[in-house]
Amino acid sequence: MKLTELLSSLPFYETTTQQLDEFEVNKIQMDHRKIQAGDLFVCIKGFTVDGHDFAEQAIENGAQIILAEKELDVTVPTIIVADTSRSLAKIAAKFFDYPSEKLPLIGITGTNGKTTTSYLLEAIFSHYGKKTGLIGTIQMKIGDQSFPVTNTTPDSLLLQKTFKQMVDEDVDIAMMEVSSHALDMGRVNGTEFDLAVYTNLSQDHLDYHKDMDDYARAKSLLFSQLGNNYRNENRKYAIINEDDPYRDLFKGSTAQHLLTYGCERTADIMATNIKQGVIKTSFTLETPVGNIDITSHLIGLFNVYNMLAASSAAIAMGVPLTVIKEALESMYGVDGRFEQVVEGQGFGVIVDYAHTPDSLENVLQTIRAFSTQKVYVVVGCGGDRDRAKRPLMANMALQYADLALFTADNPRTEDPDTILEDMIKGQEQHHYEVIPDRKAAIQHAIELAHDDDIILIAGKGHETYQEINQIKYDFDDRKIAREAIHNKENS
Repeated sequence: MKLTELLSSLPFYETTTQQLDEFEVNKIQMDHRKIQAGDLFVCIKGFTVDGHDFAEQAIENGAQIILAEKELDVTVPTIIVADTSRSLAKIAAKFFDYPSEKLPLIGITGTNGKTTTSYLLEAIFSHYGKKTGLIGTIQMKIGDQSFPVTNTTPDSLLLQKTFKQMVDEDVDIAMMEVSSHALDMGRVNGTEFDLAVYTNLSQDHLDYHKDMDDYARAKSLLFSQLGNNYRNENRKYAIINEDDPYRDLFKGSTAQHLLTYGCERTADIMATNIKQGVIKTSFTLETPVGNIDITSHLIGLFNVYNMLAASSAAIAMGVPLTVIKEALESMYGVDGRFEQVVEGQGFGVIVDYAHTPDSLENVLQTIRAFSTQKVYVVVGCGGDRDRAKRPLMANMALQYADLALFTADNPRTEDPDTILEDMIKGQEQHHYEVIPDRKAAIQHAIELAHDDDIILIAGKGHETYQEINQIKYDFDDRKIAREAIHNKENS
């Protein structure tokens, strides 16, 4: 693409050359190590590194144009803007020809339930005969193809590139998890959403957001960015959890059509006659287009809310209730979300991503609803993250478990012992043990368990690594649990 055409998406900028029409941009890059001849290098200020410091290396690798926030002492022309992150979102959308405008797109935000809701939607639209795209915590998917991810929501460059690939591969509809960080940092700027889904809000990420109100404000940006048009050929919806305390903030953040869901307060779409069991959940799905009975393999009230969120989005997109029922009843779960480890043992082992006080409480409440014997929970807290939630996580474990085993999660650059001290400081209940080695903690829980006991291994879920001092080591809670079960049976 001609540089002048690309820069037409930026209303104001300065340049160190007046010969812009001479340049052709091969690719846009924000990693100097990926630069090839003819590329445009965008200098992004990150939390730990500043792309401006790597401009020279980018030029050595072939960059012929630099986009920066200040004039640099370099040998190639520099385009100077006030904010390279915001500018990157604009030029990335332009470079890939605004792909999200050619693709029905559902954005899902909230503290808990985003991943499960996105996979439920994938199942619903697949049953409806649509080719789907998915971007989330676990992976990116285009049809049956899977791709690894590093952030819940990719940076704007990778995001637009992915949307372009989805359009090129004839994806009919896409759904993506949208994090508060991505919204606040502008990663989804330039993305055209058709539906925005709000699940819930509970304490998380207060290492980044100054308080819960700021956290909620960031989440609400998804809804304000739905726009103000009411064209019937591109009708937009905001899907809101009516039972959540922050519902009014999210309703007030959008001008678009509202569709509410819930179990307690009167909502447009409701789950009634809820019956929770050990292996199944049943309820009546009441909607503006009719009612239908659902029997799902997903257990727990939190999964009822996830199914309501997904059903509401599907109904807004015109999917028949019979298709929604068929899809919901075919789902057995999502990786690391209330995932059972079954190796013929007489006790239950459940692995769940619960890493916030609210999500841990939801999972433990569900377990308590069907447990008949002891409940053990293995849980820690991530390093370099919100310290305020650490004692809250411990409180939840102690409130619902017969024995809590506090251990390492992903300590990252923090001392695991410091994290554990934060968790247990001031605790008045003492039915816990501190075992810093996560593998040893899981093994100990399994050694203690008798028939009909239940062990919850919380916090990491689908993750297959443990991050210590910026190194990711192979570590899968499910694999460790299976090995420990076999060792117990063979001992």
